[in-house]
Amino acid sequence: MLPALVIERLPRLTRAIQQLASHPDDDAAYALADELTGITAMVAEKFTNDRTAEGIQKALLLTVGGVSLGLEHALGEDTDLAALEYLIEHGAEHAFQQGFRLVKELSAMPQDALVGEYDTDPLYAARRLRDLFVELCQTDPNQNWNGMERYQVMLKQRKEVQAVVRFASWLRRHNSEGVVTDTDLNAEGVIALAVIFAVEGGGRIVARTGQKEFERFVKAVRKNKPDFEQGWAALLAVVPVQHHPVLIERIDNYRRSCSVLQNITGRTAMKTLFAELENYAGSELDADYA
Repeated sequence: MLPALVIERLPRLTRAIQQLASHPDDDAAYALADELTGITAMVAEKFTNDRTAEGIQKALLLTVGGVSLGLEHALGEDTDLAALEYLIEHGAEHAFQQGFRLVKELSAMPQDALVGEYDTDPLYAARRLRDLFVELCQTDPNQNWNGMERYQVMLKQRKEVQAVVRFASWLRRHNSEGVVTDTDLNAEGVIALAVIFAVEGGGRIVARTGQKEFERFVKAVRKNKPDFEQGWAALLAVVPVQHHPVLIERIDNYRRSCSVLQNITGRTAMKTLFAELENYAGSELDADYA
């Protein structure tokens, strides 16, 4: 059995600097070294302990990753020589700022569909930025690096979560019984309520409910036997098109697997149905009978 081939892929900054060996330029080399030293000092002051050797070393690793991320973003699949030329023309600090901006924008996006007051707290946001910066950019200059690939995976995931949160926020603002203004948000719970209650028809938007309203809803569905598909079509008709991908995906999922909808037309006890609803709506459901 042949051994697996290991393809070396060093950080983009390392690969760019290596180009100086075949394209020597003393002035550029000195300027680049000076600039990287300045970036490292800045990173050490703001993100590590600049009074210890360990802090300086960590800052160096963060600088390598930050500049490499910026170069990958700016150049894509372009050559390593092009990366060196970019550094000479624009400067390493410009590349670092490009990379750091990517991390900052990513950190501002929701990581999951449960949004709380801490997600908007400035101190929490600063800590989240620092942690993400370290996670993505702490890079050994002499080891393989896949920072851009990891960034792209995170970006895709967070864009999907952001779409869910934005849709849930829209549903809250357009709740038929009045705007829901709670700071904490269980985005999946909001969407679950909207999709489940939509089967009654009429295009009503339900982003928050209680036990009494749920009982009315169940009785109405059992009495009138509405067409679920028509109810979902009516909901789609009142929801802005930019939210349709999330809504259509959730409708398809609930059509196939939602226990509340599967049992609502039968003889399942109201208490059991309400308990099942809690599994979907979570904190977005007012469990108190009113």
